[in-house]
Amino acid sequence: MTKTLLVTGGAGFIGSAVVRELIQNSDYTVINIDKLTYAGNLESLKSVENSSRYKFEQVDICDKANIQRIFNDYQPVGILHLAAESHVDRSIVGPGEFIETNIVGTYNLLECAREYYNQLTDKSQFKFVHISTDEVFGSLGDTGYFSEQTPYDPRSPYSASKASSDMLVRAWYHTYNLPIVITNCTNNYGPYHFPEKLIPLVINNALQGKPLPIYGKGDNVRDWLYVDDHARGIILAFEKGRVGESYCIGGHNERTNLQVVETICRILDELQAKVDKTSYSEQITYVTDRAGHDYRYAMDPAKIQAELGWQPQEDFDSGIRKTVKWYLDNQEWVAHVISGEYQSWIKQNYSGRDNG
Repeated sequence: MTKTLLVTGGAGFIGSAVVRELIQNSDYTVINIDKLTYAGNLESLKSVENSSRYKFEQVDICDKANIQRIFNDYQPVGILHLAAESHVDRSIVGPGEFIETNIVGTYNLLECAREYYNQLTDKSQFKFVHISTDEVFGSLGDTGYFSEQTPYDPRSPYSASKASSDMLVRAWYHTYNLPIVITNCTNNYGPYHFPEKLIPLVINNALQGKPLPIYGKGDNVRDWLYVDDHARGIILAFEKGRVGESYCIGGHNERTNLQVVETICRILDELQAKVDKTSYSEQITYVTDRAGHDYRYAMDPAKIQAELGWQPQEDFDSGIRKTVKWYLDNQEWVAHVISGEYQSWIKQNYSGRDNG
């Protein structure tokens, strides 16, 4: 087999970070499989798109025929499965797409991977790495951490669909001996994040003079992980992770939502002060809390640190400063993805193409 990896959702926020890391710091050939929904952005891959080791395939993971073709054409040593619908608010309004992509799409990939794996002469290298979320574990109180032994307790359509996909992956390991690894991560942040999630939304709204919306009292707690650190953890899980095991990837960077927003405002006050010298924090507003809003997430990454040697290179203070500065330096990227110009470009350049 050639040293080729399939990456599903490689045009998304975390997926594009994985692709960039693989192309820039390894010798893998990377096949990026992405449907290019609103959150998939090929502009996030400009730095690697001309590499001879990178290829893009515009394919829906629910399209079994094309997924089979990709396995057969590229003969990969493994697959890193990141493609997913991931926005909780969108899952509450329209859960159907989450069921289709996260559950049916994962089932389809598992079946294609199983068929491919079974016909391999050398099965020793292949691995299916499934990237999941801390939200499958439910909600924590003021103390304690999620770990690989935490029972599943999803609370939203999004987290329920991801929990379901995790269970399918485990079942294909136990029933069909498909070599799998599962990772569960905390909230990611960093460059190239579509501006609907908290951090990029707040940065963008602040710069535009818009309200900075915070659910409830802003006291919900999240453990934040810089996206490039997560990408390195995913690759380690493929290269060194034990088959059949799961690994929790967290940053030990707990902050309330209000603390996150206030930190962004302080950095913006420093790096791009308003003409009238008022603080961006004056734009903070409080909105009705989200239905089923989990109170606290926090992950114990002891297993991946001890077994695989993973360590985050960024703490929250260094990572959030890098993130704010990136958005300040890349306002054209933000304006492009928000304006709809990007989706128009996709339709013009990729409409009717089944296989990239």
